[in-house]
Amino acid sequence: MTTQPAAPSRVGDYTVLARLGEGGMGIVHLARAADGRRVALKVLRPHIVGDDEARARLGREVSSLERVRSPWVAEILDADPWADVPYVVMRYVPGLSLHDQVREEGPVDDRDLLWLAGCLAEGIGAVHAAGVLHRDVKPSNVLMEGRSPILIDFGLARLAEDPRLTHTGWLMGTPGYLAPEILYGEDATPASDVHAWAATVVYGATGRAPYGRGPAMAIMDRARRGEHDLGELSGPLRDVLDAALSPDPLARPSLHEILAWIRPLSTRPELPQGTPPVETPEDFTLPLALAAQAGPPPRVAAPDDLTDRLTDDVPRPTSVLPTEVGPPAPFAPFAGPPPHAAPTVGPAVAPFAPPPGMARLEQEWDQQWGDPFAPPPPKAPLAERLRRASAVGCAAVAVGAATAAAPYVTAFLLVLAVWLLRAGSLAASSVAGKRMVRGRKWHDGIGLAFSSPWHLLRATTGTAVLTLWSAGIAAAVGLVCYAAAASVATTLFAGGTAFGVALWTGIAADRFRGPLSRIVNPLSRTAVPWLVLCGALLAVAAFLGVAVAAGGVSWLPADSGPFGL
Repeated sequence: MTTQPAAPSRVGDYTVLARLGEGGMGIVHLARAADGRRVALKVLRPHIVGDDEARARLGREVSSLERVRSPWVAEILDADPWADVPYVVMRYVPGLSLHDQVREEGPVDDRDLLWLAGCLAEGIGAVHAAGVLHRDVKPSNVLMEGRSPILIDFGLARLAEDPRLTHTGWLMGTPGYLAPEILYGEDATPASDVHAWAATVVYGATGRAPYGRGPAMAIMDRARRGEHDLGELSGPLRDVLDAALSPDPLARPSLHEILAWIRPLSTRPELPQGTPPVETPEDFTLPLALAAQAGPPPRVAAPDDLTDRLTDDVPRPTSVLPTEVGPPAPFAPFAGPPPHAAPTVGPAVAPFAPPPGMARLEQEWDQQWGDPFAPPPPKAPLAERLRRASAVGCAAVAVGAATAAAPYVTAFLLVLAVWLLRAGSLAASSVAGKRMVRGRKWHDGIGLAFSSPWHLLRATTGTAVLTLWSAGIAAAVGLVCYAAAASVATTLFAGGTAFGVALWTGIAADRFRGPLSRIVNPLSRTAVPWLVLCGALLAVAAFLGVAVAAGGVSWLPADSGPFGL
């Protein structure tokens, strides 16, 4: 069993106070600086900073990120890639992530939603101004400092044009927030962060991701087809988010256009509504960002390996943002580049054709797990949960009566039922997992038949654990009855009832409880089916009780019970 390495008490000039979290690049700690202020200290993983070349590469990345200064970004305060324990120090933001806050307090609405969208756009704009793409904007990378969102975690940010930091074939980001062009294997652009901005704002407004839930492949397929759900959003903000989630990066508004529209409504209320955006080069890179400090940027042709990037020879799309707010002007999304536009560099993006069986895969997922765009199902009402518990209690009473009537036969049947239900649950999970990856196949039934012995073997351990646990509970109840000088039938009834309850609630009971819940839960939603179920179980228990009263306990296949009972 592996253990987490102990956190160092000091790193550089910083005293480590507590562990905050863990990411792909390292572990983040709450630390105290020499001047007493609290900071977020990211201790980097060994494979991130291995040799001198890697440390130099990290130093170049950190130097670019240190230029980011914004109240809406947890900026880098200090770093030492050459230390024995390399680290990066960032501003500490006390607060929940947007993901957690929405789950605890509900979606953001009204003016707070515009404030969230505006501040987040400002933070991304500050990152872009330093010549850096974030690449992983998502709700868990946005911390809420009161009402204000703070963009954090540049663990996936890379210099926009440094080929030494490009890893071919890597999919850096989170499905559901990744732009479709990245899923095609293209380089990220500022439009990719615009897409992630919109997806994050949609989550804040609706409490669910715009491309729903389900297998990662299905989520990415919806993103490539532009099948997003904006919930109950309305007005100009809905139109802006709808365009920003376009699968075509050229059809999305630029971040400058978004800021020009939303600043008067959020972060810059003193600005007149409809202020045009400040023209800045679309093809920004780190060299251009550095050159901008010395003078106007030179004209630079687009590199050969970039796709879907506007150049000076390609007409820019007209503004796609409403210029009037209150009452807002309708939002007119850009329909695509003009007919006379020059071809983009590199291969054109062909419309995505879903793989065979994808529609059936999503349909099966929806049937089994519900609507992927729907929020997680709410907790069942208290009355329904009480009906479920009482139905399980009636079943346990029936098990107790059966144990009093025929202990050996009942024990054998219960163990067999647990074993078969666990094996069936494991087999069903195996087939469902395969179908989610490659769809339904004609040979699924044959494969299930041939794999059944393996699933029966897999179910043996869990069956032994659950039944031994339940038998221990039943034995404890039986000892109490023996101490109270109860009759044999009463002792068997109490022990059998306890055995039934333990089977439902005990260790490794999920594979046994899950299949039975498909029967109990639907019947417990309304009173009439629940009453019929409980009545049938109690009737069985009463019949067995009458049989025990008339004929006594049957110890088949033995002649008598253990210990001379």
